[in-house]
Amino acid sequence: MRNGPASAGAPATPSDPPRAAGRRATVRGRLMTAVVALTATAMTVAGVTGLALQLRAGDARTDHALRRSVQAFESFASAGLVDADRTSTTPRDPTAPVQRWTSVSLLLQKAVENRVPGEHEGIVSLVGGDLAWRPADETGAVRVDLDEELMAWLRELPADDPLAGEPRTVRTDVTEYRLATVPVHLEVDADADGLMVFAFDRTAQNAAVWRIFSTYSAVGVAALAVTSAVAWFVVGGMLRPVRVLRDTVRRVTESDLSERIAVGGRDDLADLAASVNSMLERLERAFGSQRELLDDVGHELRTPLTIVRGHLELLDPADEADVRATQALALDELDRMQRLVDDLVTLATADRPDFVRPAPVDVGRLTDDVLEKARGLGDRRFVVVSRADVVAHVDAQRVTQAWLQLLANAVRFSAPGSTVRLGSEVAAGRLLLWVRDEGPGVPPAEEARIFERFHRGQADRVQHGAGLGLPIVAAIAAAHDGRVFLEHPPPASGPGVVFVLDLPAVGLVDGSESPELVEPHR
Repeated sequence: MRNGPASAGAPATPSDPPRAAGRRATVRGRLMTAVVALTATAMTVAGVTGLALQLRAGDARTDHALRRSVQAFESFASAGLVDADRTSTTPRDPTAPVQRWTSVSLLLQKAVENRVPGEHEGIVSLVGGDLAWRPADETGAVRVDLDEELMAWLRELPADDPLAGEPRTVRTDVTEYRLATVPVHLEVDADADGLMVFAFDRTAQNAAVWRIFSTYSAVGVAALAVTSAVAWFVVGGMLRPVRVLRDTVRRVTESDLSERIAVGGRDDLADLAASVNSMLERLERAFGSQRELLDDVGHELRTPLTIVRGHLELLDPADEADVRATQALALDELDRMQRLVDDLVTLATADRPDFVRPAPVDVGRLTDDVLEKARGLGDRRFVVVSRADVVAHVDAQRVTQAWLQLLANAVRFSAPGSTVRLGSEVAAGRLLLWVRDEGPGVPPAEEARIFERFHRGQADRVQHGAGLGLPIVAAIAAAHDGRVFLEHPPPASGPGVVFVLDLPAVGLVDGSESPELVEPHR
């Protein structure tokens, strides 16, 4: 089927949301708060995580060094006095007997003399709770013996310390240590209890890490400030269309809906601006249509009232013929007003959910019923050209109302005795109910407006129509999720115009796919 240039569907009904009362936080402020909070959280988590990993790695290296020192001391003590005096360049005589240590003090002395403490490392030995030996070269080393609180803690260690040889952390007023202790006992010197101590200044070791973290914190604060400043301007630029939209909407009034928003870009905000412009256009059209509706209704109602009033003022009560004529005229005008009010009520309820109540309908029988009802519309030859023997899910009363309205228009704009054709068919999965007359047709200039409320063409003005018939048909079609349109038949087939009620073919059964119903018969 060829679609005509004019069609009508369900009109959009814009709604104006109420403005929020009171002063609220701006979108820019909320976005900035979120950006700053998220950035600060991410930087804090990254910095604290990095700090914890660095401190843990430093402790792991320190513990490894302490365990090696303990193992080296235990190996040294097991080797005996011969290996203690042997230098690294002097090979050990495997046949030489192992000379055992003669005293705890000698063992600790030789062990301390063989070690040079590294940076932030301290070595000290105690015999009987008193300081015995410390390295001769303590350049860069930690003077553990000068920390009285630590020395007192070492003296209190039990002989069977369960943590002996394992790294542990000890805090004093001076610093924090990571240390390992090795108790020393010799059978030959049973009265002397020795203690070998390997310690690292944990605070000094971690000072570099804390300096890096402090630098990171300072840089992070500066970066956060720069990020906040940049984000303030970036977010402001991004939200500029929203501010323009807000200002435009504030300028919109019921009397002036011509304001529009300049649309630039291709992002979501540009789409929003375009949508608001479209909404404003619909509102402008809706308010314009409302004003026109009120003007037209006022005009249409004033005309019959004026006619009736004028005839009543001139009525001669003594003239029986004049009374009957005035009565007939008044009743005719009141009937016209009643039809106008009924049509307005129909259009006013067209957007309600219960405007149509679809049910299974035999389209073939519906076609026959409409034909019978059409015979009373005027002196015309009504012919059914096609008849769809299907069952469709539609509102039979509303569809009959729309179809008869199209037939009434065909009668109004065609000559007495002419042929008015009608038909029902299924094409491309759609139910088509159509009417064709032999009238003068619709001028091209009026095709786009014939479905507007109260629009009357030249011929309609002569016929004194209210301009509500086709809008009612369009409303009924839209309520069925369909449409109504017109098309011009080929010139060779004669004059006239075809109006088509195009409805979704919902629930079609009983031969809806028959080949004879697929091709249009108009």
